[in-house]
Amino acid sequence: MIMEAEKRYKVLFVCLGNICRSPAAQGIFEHIVRENGMQDRIEADSAGTYGGHRGELPDRRMRNAAMYRGYGLTHRSRQVSGLDFLDFDLIIAMDDQNYEDLMHLAPSVEATHKIKRMASYLTTHKITYIPDPYYMGLDGFGLVLDLLEEGCGNLFNAIKAEL
Repeated sequence: MIMEAEKRYKVLFVCLGNICRSPAAQGIFEHIVRENGMQDRIEADSAGTYGGHRGELPDRRMRNAAMYRGYGLTHRSRQVSGLDFLDFDLIIAMDDQNYEDLMHLAPSVEATHKIKRMASYLTTHKITYIPDPYYMGLDGFGLVLDLLEEGCGNLFNAIKAEL
């Protein structure tokens, strides 16, 4: 008798262009998953609500800031699609506009229940969204990484508790 492989829990991180916040969240989250030996149970991807950067690596400034902290960001940008609502168990929006765009894209009311805000996983930072560092200068990339490290750690713990 062949045992069916255990289904992986899949998380999709979404920002606008998929070149700063969401690929950084993906890289941080995958790092946490690997450190905890859960890569056979949990996987992550990222996408953007805007498709103009399709196929591009993350922003060089974000790659450099992430590499300084030990995260290699190699994801190629892609646009979120309706099929993502079928493939992923959880879809994490970086800000309110991403959240609203995802709510409109969701193919059903049930699919909207998969959409959560990244900021809802923050416990020490009093902020309601993950800001886009694109126009914030180098300090902005560090701030976003701080927020994503906290949020991804808490997200991982929440998923691990469910599995």
